[in-house]
Amino acid sequence: MNRNRTAGKKQEAIFSTGRRLVRATRNALRAVGLLLAGTLAAEAQDLADAPPAPVRFCLDAPANPALQRFQRAPETARPVYRMNYWVSGTFSALATAGNVFAIPHILHAKPELTDAELAALNPQAVNGIDRWALRQDPSKREAFYKASDVMLPALMLAGGAVVLDGRVKKDWGKVLVMYYEMQAVAFTLYNFSFFGPAFQNKIRPVAYYDYFPMSLRRGGNQRNSFFSGHVAQSTAATFFMVKVYSDYHPEIGSKKYLLYGLASVPPLVQGYLRMKALAHFPSDILTGFALGAVCGIAVPALHRYHDRSVQAGVTYLPSTGSAGIRLSWTPGRKRESSGR
Repeated sequence: MNRNRTAGKKQEAIFSTGRRLVRATRNALRAVGLLLAGTLAAEAQDLADAPPAPVRFCLDAPANPALQRFQRAPETARPVYRMNYWVSGTFSALATAGNVFAIPHILHAKPELTDAELAALNPQAVNGIDRWALRQDPSKREAFYKASDVMLPALMLAGGAVVLDGRVKKDWGKVLVMYYEMQAVAFTLYNFSFFGPAFQNKIRPVAYYDYFPMSLRRGGNQRNSFFSGHVAQSTAATFFMVKVYSDYHPEIGSKKYLLYGLASVPPLVQGYLRMKALAHFPSDILTGFALGAVCGIAVPALHRYHDRSVQAGVTYLPSTGSAGIRLSWTPGRKRESSGR
C-alpha cells in the first residue's frame, strides 16, 4: 500500500509540474503578444502623427528606374529650319521666270532720254548727299563698273558658302534652297516693287556728265537709277550668311551684331563702286542696302522652326524618397544646341 501511495505522489508531482509549465508558457506567450501589440500600436501612432510625404513638382529631377516607364521619352532635337520644298520651289521658279521676263521687258525697254530731258538735268537741284555722285572722275567709270560687276557674283557665292560650316552642312540642301528663294525675293522686289525701276524713272548720274557721248547718256537704261540692285543682292547675301550662322550657333549671343556689322562692309564697298561707276546716287545705294538686309534676315526667319510644347511625367526623388509629377513647358523654344 505504501508503495502505491508513493507512486501516486510522484504521479501527482509530475502532473503539477506539467501544469505549472503550461501556465508559464501561456503567460510568456501572452506577454510576447502584448509586447508586439504595443510596439505595433506605437508605430501606428507614429505614422498617424507624422506629416504626409510631400508631392514635389520638379523639372528634370532624377527618376527612379522603376518609374521610368511612366515618363515620356525626351524629345528629339528639332531642326533649325522647316522647309516645304513644293512651296519654296514653286515660288522660286515663278519668281525666276518673272525676273527673266522683266530684264528685257522692263529694265531694258524704257524709252531713251530726250534732248529736252538731258538739257533739264541740273546738278544744283540734286540734294547735298546725292550730289556726291556728280563729283567723280568720269574717266575711271569703266574700271569701277567692271569691278562692281565682278564683285556681285563673288558675294552671292560667298553667301551660299555658309553651308560649309560644321553645323550647317548637315542641312546644306535645305539652306541652299532657302538661299535661292531669298535671292529670288530680292530680285523680284527690284524688278516689280514700287521702289524699283518698274515704277521709278530716276536718271543715273552718268547722264549728268558731258564727258560721255550722247548715245550713252540718252540710253533708256539710264532711267534705272533707283534703287541699286547690285547693292540689294550683295547685302541680302552677306546678311543671309550671318542670319543662318547665328541660328545654328545661338551661343554667340549678342556677338551676332558684330557679325552683321562686318557683313555690312562688302555691300557698302559694292555701293561705293557703283557710285564711282556713275550708276547710282548714295540714296539709291542706301535703299538697296536696307531692302537687301530685310530680305537676308526675313526669309530665314520665316523658315525658322519655333516649337511650343508641354510635357508631363512621373518622377522620383531618391534623396527624400518622395514621388512627384514632372511638368515642363517650352514657349517658343529656339534650338539651343543646333549642331551638337
